[in-house]
Parts: sequence; C-alpha cells; structure tokens
Amino acid sequence: MTGVKRTFVFCVLALWTLCGVAGQPEEGQGGAALTLNDCQRMAYENYPLVRRYGLIEKTRDYDVANIAKGYLPQFALTGKATYQSDVTELPFEVPGVGVIGLPKEQYQVAVEVQQLLWDGGNIRSRKQLAEASSAVDMEQQHVDMYAVRKRVNDLFFGILLLDEQLKQNALLQDDLKRTHRKVSDYMANGIANQSDLDAVSVQLLDTRQQQAQLETSRRAYLLMLSAFMGRELPSEQVLVKPQRPADRLPGSESFRPELRWFRAQDAQLAAQEGMLTSGFMPRIGLFVQGAYGNPGLNMLKDDAAAWWMGGVRLTWNFGSLYTLKNDRRRIGNLRRQVEVQRDVFLFNTRLEATRQDADIRSMTRQMADDDEIIRLRGNIRRSAEAKVENGTMTVTDLLTEITRENMARRTKALHEIQLLMSACELEHTLGTEDELMQK
Repeated sequence: MTGVKRTFVFCVLALWTLCGVAGQPEEGQGGAALTLNDCQRMAYENYPLVRRYGLIEKTRDYDVANIAKGYLPQFALTGKATYQSDVTELPFEVPGVGVIGLPKEQYQVAVEVQQLLWDGGNIRSRKQLAEASSAVDMEQQHVDMYAVRKRVNDLFFGILLLDEQLKQNALLQDDLKRTHRKVSDYMANGIANQSDLDAVSVQLLDTRQQQAQLETSRRAYLLMLSAFMGRELPSEQVLVKPQRPADRLPGSESFRPELRWFRAQDAQLAAQEGMLTSGFMPRIGLFVQGAYGNPGLNMLKDDAAAWWMGGVRLTWNFGSLYTLKNDRRRIGNLRRQVEVQRDVFLFNTRLEATRQDADIRSMTRQMADDDEIIRLRGNIRRSAEAKVENGTMTVTDLLTEITRENMARRTKALHEIQLLMSACELEHTLGTEDELMQK
C-alpha cells in the first residue's frame, strides 16, 4: 500500500474497531442521491485549476495569430542626420560649375514597406511549435486535474465505509436493546441480577457514543467533499454505491493522461526540429522604399530631394548552420529523456496495478467465507441466549458473542467496500477513456 492509502485504511479500521453505529440515511433524504461520477464531474467543474483550460487555449490563439501576422506587410520608418569629415569629389572641374561633390552635412527620412513572399517555412514551423507547446500545457493540465479524481474517490469511499459502519452499529444497538429486554425479564425470574442489566446498558451506551463519533466523521468527510464539489451537502446526503468496474489485468492498455502528455512532448520536439530546418532557409520578399533627404538619388546634386525605389530582396543567413548539428543532438537527447520518463511511468504503473490486483484477489478469497462465518456466529449467539435463559451462561459471555457476531457482519461489509474501492483504484491506476478527461 502507498503511505496515503495505508494511513486512510488504518484510520478507517481504527474507527471500525471502536464502533458499531446508527443507520444510513434513508433514500430520498437530503436531496437526490449522488453517484461517484456526479461527484467527480462537479469537482472538476468547481476546482480552481479548471480555469487554466481557457487560459491555455487563449494563449495558443494569441500566439498563432501573432505568428500569422508575419505574412502582413511590414512598415519601417528610419531617419538619420550626419556630418562627415570628407566627401567624394570629382577629380576635375566643370566649366561654370566648379568642383562637383557631396555635401558634408547629410540627412534623410525614409519609409520602407516589405512584403514577405517565401520564408522557407519559418512561419509555418513557428505555428506548429506554438500549437505543440500549447498541447503540452493542456496535457499537463489533464495530468494535474486527474489527481482530483483520486482525492474525490478517497472521500467518496470513506463516506461509504462510514455508512456501512453506521448500518452495522444500528444492528448492534437493536441486538443490545433486545438483550436488555430479555435480561429485564430474566431478573424478574431470578435468572439475572442488576449487574447483568447494567453491563448491557453500558454496552448500549458505548455503542451510542460510537454512533456519535462516526456521524461526526461522516459530516467531516461530507464537508471536504462539499468543498471539492462547490456545493453544500446535507448531513443526510445519500451516496450511491458504484458498480464494480470490469476486471482489468495489470498489463492492460493504460489510458492515463500522462501518456498523452509524453506524446505531446514528442510532438513539441518534432516541431522544434522543424524550426531548425526552416532556420537556415533563404527568405524572399518585395520592398518599396520612399525617402526625402540630401543628397537624393542624384548623388552629385547638393540639394534635398524626394525619391523612391522598389524591388525584390533575398536574404540568406548561414549563421544557424554553425550550431545545427548540436541543436539536433540536443533535441535527440531531450527525446530520449521523454522516453525514459515514459518507461519509468509505465513500470511504476504496472507495479502499482499488480499490487492492487493482488489486493483484489486476496479480498475476494476472504469474502468467500464471510457469509459462513456470519451464519456460524449467529448460531453461537442464539445458543448463548438459550444458555443464559437456562442459567448455564452469564450475560457477560452473551454480550461477547453478540459483539463477535456484529464484528463478523462489520468485517463482511468492510471487505465489500474494500473490494469495490480496490477495483476502482485499479481502474484509476490504468486510466479510462471517459469524456471527463477529454475536456
């Protein structure tokens, strides 16, 4: 058993050993009965982390939309003013003009519009990477939310265990009340005395105290379940015992969200690898540039002028080739790390599923004899009642047999809930393809 489960079961067993307690609320009280699926669905809808689903989707949409804007025309405004120590001059004089050269004081204001025609798939790769990164975040969200299911299961089955204890305690109180009436009759016939009646009364009072303890524990569990569900549950709330899931072998296919998370990481690494390929591809685009300044396009004219030009531009940056090999090796290393994490997760999952399957088999074998033990304990108790009536057994011994019979019934009820809980835990460990986890 895991530490959390062991602590949980030991606490329940401790309560069980001390108690025996009043009946479960009747059907129809406290509103409609709740199933385990109802509780899980409400907990998913109410848990604060669920709001992160929408945030992840919005972030992805913003990123993809921003990347797509790379196809829109790009505008740039530049300006400069300079003074230089020397300028280019013609090595001869033009009659009537003198020496022709550039001015030492120069200035220019320019506007350029660029339109991308082809970028080697860079924008497409960036979109794929943004979507892959969002998918990783979404699958991580599924993993985090899946843990809520386990916590709801523990609370739900904890309440069912307490309900079974309350049922058995009610039966024990009925037996003790019936015994109290019989001992009162025995006193009238001189078979029993006041101390025998007091012993039954003390046992009955102890059982009522145990009932109060279990009812308090049940209310505490309901409060915690209410906090998860975001809905106030009355103390009389009825929980429906779920059907036992179909038996699954420890080596069965797993549908845990962690596996989808690992696949999303593989897809993200593939998208990063695509970015490496597009990173060293050439880029082709159109451009139009308009400017005003001195000098203009006529470099030999010392006068401010407006001008424009347009054309096709090719840009090819080879700098990424220096690190391309190491970048690919790094991605390959990260991919192997993901594979190791997946293998470790599957190993631990199979190990836990094997342990849970052994618990189910052990519990099934134990339950095979529960009914026979209860039948035999009932015979012993009835025989003890006859002996007390005949004066050959004390009331104290009778109380011992009543307690043993009640313990046998409680043990059977405990085994039934534990078997159901173990089956649900095995289903949780292997995962299911339900709509709740495909949110």
